[in-house]
Amino acid sequence: MSVPASAYTWSHGAVVRAPRDRADFAPLFTGGDFGEGFDVVLDTLERLGIRGSFFFTGDFLKNPSNWAATERAVEAGHYVGPHSDAHLLYCPWDNREQTLITQDQFRRDLDANIARLARYGIARESITWWIPPYEWYNAEIAAWSRQAGPRLFNFTPGTLSHTDYTEDDAPNHRSTDTILASVRDYAAKDAHGLNGFLLLTHVGAGPRRTDKLFNRLETLLAPILETGLRARRVDELLADAPENPPA
Repeated sequence: MSVPASAYTWSHGAVVRAPRDRADFAPLFTGGDFGEGFDVVLDTLERLGIRGSFFFTGDFLKNPSNWAATERAVEAGHYVGPHSDAHLLYCPWDNREQTLITQDQFRRDLDANIARLARYGIARESITWWIPPYEWYNAEIAAWSRQAGPRLFNFTPGTLSHTDYTEDDAPNHRSTDTILASVRDYAAKDAHGLNGFLLLTHVGAGPRRTDKLFNRLETLLAPILETGLRARRVDELLADAPENPPA
């Protein structure tokens, strides 16, 4: 039985949440400049007995210090996909509807990222979903992605989980305690809790953040699992998502 597009939550042409009547969520992790917590993340997922979804830039995949952990993620059965080879900015922060690159630039960058993943035995046809660089895109980028093959999605808004990269002295800094509280508070106030949620954190934050969320990843995930939600790979959680958003 097909699922109507309206059962999913969409933003600018991309899925941002699976149906709220499903007791599933997807733990997501991106990596670009830093990956010092990659093995900690993998250890935590293994300890919890769950699989996650990872998305990496070209620079991350080129860095020898990330090779072993990336291979480990693939071997453990986690989903591993692209995050833009050069981590491009697709549209201005103050004018989302303007596209800063051409479709050819978009396609070549995505293809390059996918080619790097092939070195880990990840076939192009197995890459069904990916998350945009900076988690910032517009409807034109989402349409180009559908034409290219892998479909673009984004994290579910409402919590601060994605701010775990913010540096200690930055105006937008959010502490790990604040981030964890935001997830708990959202789950408590939403009538559907975290059902269908796409929950994003990072595998590294760099030396200018001392309060690393990945060191407390179990504190984030275990209470969610205790509510009965199942952790799913993104390709499992979004397996029946229609190709296009509601008209």
